[in-house]
Parts: sequence; C-alpha cells; structure tokens
Amino acid sequence: MNSPVPSASPRPHYPPGFRARRGLNWFILGLMYASYYMCRYNFRFATPGMIAEFGFSKTQIADMLSAWSIAYGTGQLVNGLLTDRIGGKTAMLIGAAGTVAVNLFFGFGSYVGTFSTFALIWLMNGWFQSFGAPGMVKINTAWFSRTERGTFAGIFGFMIQMGQVAINNLAPVILAGFTVGVFVVAQGEWRWLFRIPPLFAAAMAVLLALIPKESPEEAGYPGGVHDGDGRTDPGTRATLKESFVTIFTHPLVWYYALAYACTGAVRNSSDQLAVLYFVEQLHLDLAKKPPAVFYTMNLMPIVAVLGSFTAGWVSDRFFRGHRSPVAMTLYYFESLVILGAAIVIYSGFVGPTPGGIFLGCLFLVLISLTANSTHAIVGAAAPMDIGGRKMAGFATGVIDSFQYYGTAIALPITGRLIDKYGWGVWYPTMAGFGFIGGCAMLMVIRKQRLLQTAAAAGLP
Repeated sequence: MNSPVPSASPRPHYPPGFRARRGLNWFILGLMYASYYMCRYNFRFATPGMIAEFGFSKTQIADMLSAWSIAYGTGQLVNGLLTDRIGGKTAMLIGAAGTVAVNLFFGFGSYVGTFSTFALIWLMNGWFQSFGAPGMVKINTAWFSRTERGTFAGIFGFMIQMGQVAINNLAPVILAGFTVGVFVVAQGEWRWLFRIPPLFAAAMAVLLALIPKESPEEAGYPGGVHDGDGRTDPGTRATLKESFVTIFTHPLVWYYALAYACTGAVRNSSDQLAVLYFVEQLHLDLAKKPPAVFYTMNLMPIVAVLGSFTAGWVSDRFFRGHRSPVAMTLYYFESLVILGAAIVIYSGFVGPTPGGIFLGCLFLVLISLTANSTHAIVGAAAPMDIGGRKMAGFATGVIDSFQYYGTAIALPITGRLIDKYGWGVWYPTMAGFGFIGGCAMLMVIRKQRLLQTAAAAGLP
C-alpha cells in the first residue's frame, strides 16, 4: 500500500490485437449492464401512473425502492461471493435471465394493486440484478491493469449512463402512446415500461453468451494482465472460503463500503425520486414530453460520464491508481453542492416558474455529476484493486452492497419526510452524506500511510 503521492503512470504495453479484443469484450459487457439499468430505472417513470391508479403514497413508493435496495445489497454480498466461484460470465447471464423474467411479470401481472405485491416483485428484480456488477467487474479486472482501472471505471460509468439515456428517451415515448401497424400502446399505459425494455436485455444476453471471454488467456493472450501489486496467478476463480476471508479481513474494504453507503444515499435518492419531483413540485406533465424533463434527464447521465471518466483518469494518471484522494475531494464538493441547493430550495426559489424549473433541474444535474463520479471510482476501480482478478467479485459485492444499504436507510426516511413536510426537505436529508463519505476516504488515506510505515519497518 503506497502513499498516494501524485505521479504520472506509464502506459502498459500489450501484444497486437489485445486492445481490440478487450474493447469488444468490454463493449458487450457494458451494453449488457446498460440493459440492466433500462430494467431498473423504468420504475421511476412508472411511479406517477402507479400512484394515480392505486393511490400509493410517496412513503410506499420509497419503501418499494427500499425493498429493491435491500434485496440488491444483500444479493451483492451473496452473489458476489458466488461469482468468484462460478465466474463473472455465468453470474451475468443468471442475472439477465432473472431480470428479464421479473420485468415481464411486472408488466403483465401487476394488476393486483397492493403494496406487498409490487414490493415483492421489485424485490426479486433487485436480487437478480445484483449478479450484474460483481460479474462485470470480475471479468474486467482480468483485462485491465491497476493503472488502467480508474479509466475503466469512467468507461463503466459511461456504459451505465447509456442505459439511463436509453430508458430516459424510451419511457416518454411509451407513456405518450404509439401505434405500429395494428399494434397500439395507449397513452399513459405505464405497464409497457416493464414489457419493452427487457427485450433489449434478452438480446444482449445472447451476445454475452457468445462473444466475451473471462480472461485474456481464454481469448488466446497468454501472460494476461498483471495486477501491479505482486499477484501473478493467472486464475480467475477462488474458493468461497478464500474469497470470504481475504476480502472480509482486508484493511481498507470497510472504509470504502462506508463511503459507498453515502454515495448510494445521494445517488439513488436523486435518481429515483426525480420524476416524482418533476410532476409534483415543478408541475410538469410527462405525457406532454416537457423539454425541461428531456434535457435534465439526458444531461444527468452526460455529466455523470464526464465526472466519472475524469475522476478515474486523474486517479490513474496522477495518483498511481490510488482512488481515495480524488474520491475524498468529490465527496466534500458534493456536500457543498447539496447544502447550497437545500438553502435555495428552502428559500422558495424552486417551483413551477421558468426560473424555478431551471434551478430545480440544475441542482439535479450537479448532484449527478458529483455522486456518479464517486460511484465509478469507489464502486468499480477500488474493488478491482482490492480483490484482483480472483476475488474482485466479492470485493465488489461487499462495497457495492453498502451503496444499497445506504439507499435502503435513506429512501424510507426521505419518503416519509416528503409526505409530511413537502419537497423542501428532500435536499436537506441528503446534505450530510457527502461529508461522511469524504471523512471515510480520509480514513483510507491515513490507513494506507500506516500500512506503508509498517511495511517499511518490517512489521506484519
């Protein structure tokens, strides 16, 4: 564990054809994961229709999302450990099959308007989707060296946001209604949001089964990619015991997990409740496809890509693969952005006026920039560094699970506060999480320095 001293890192050299094959591998994996997001963020566009049809409160909507988060977080722990044993490709295919099945069931079977029915279906979706991140990160750990993984995290963020952009543009089309020959989808029919996106996931699952390889060695490139930390074992599988003990006792993993809980509390709250915020606070009609919603929902993933790619590249290029200094800065900046937004909203400047709509949308974009920047390097690059090619699945599972445990705590509290006090309390409930995340990254930096001092002194 080296001290995070800024220093430019040399670019690794690979045999001819390696980068092109890695790019193809990553492209299919990224699109597969993007389709997971289409089958996840479709829920937020369905919430106004579900509320209108069944009379659900914001508390109940937030509790459904919380159930999803608990299932996803717990699934990350269990399925992340399993992924190190069965391999990343198998894990992603299991997750894709389950995601497709559950979304179709939601779309065709959600006619019993009870909270428990909806929550149970969406909980199952969370469990199956939890196979995705550990599988994808595990595969890519074998293909990227330590000083490339921050940049990979930026690409990871880009592929995720492709899924968001896709559903952000597809959902309004579905809700507005359309006709193709004799096939008619009526305006406002929210169930089609769960019938069409899983078709994309099914198509990508077929490509995933046929094209990507789990390691360079499987693709015909012996020697592979070194972790840059002394580990040279070309294998990609670990026993359940080896993976569990190694990751659970790692000196840094729980600091990263704490920070990622803060990322989840902010990121998923702003992402999942944004559509309700447009409808109820800014009084925008989604069926009319208002430009403010269109531009905001597309700007959010664009700035997220920009932030995550820049954060990853900086950590690779100037901090020799260390993530904590960059992440710490981003967390503290995020807390300042949210605090400023909370003050403006509390002052009454955000509402159904041109200026109020502009401010409301601007704050969502700025939060997306900071939250998704930490999401990429803490949730993708750091687990790869900690777990290596053999145990990155479980390292991802442990760290990423806390993102959703943080969400599961924050969303029910937020929903209840909004029901009682209105949307003015939304941002204040998020304001402290960025600061706590920054403090967790500060502890990572201190721990790395202590480990370096102990290693220099020859201590165990």
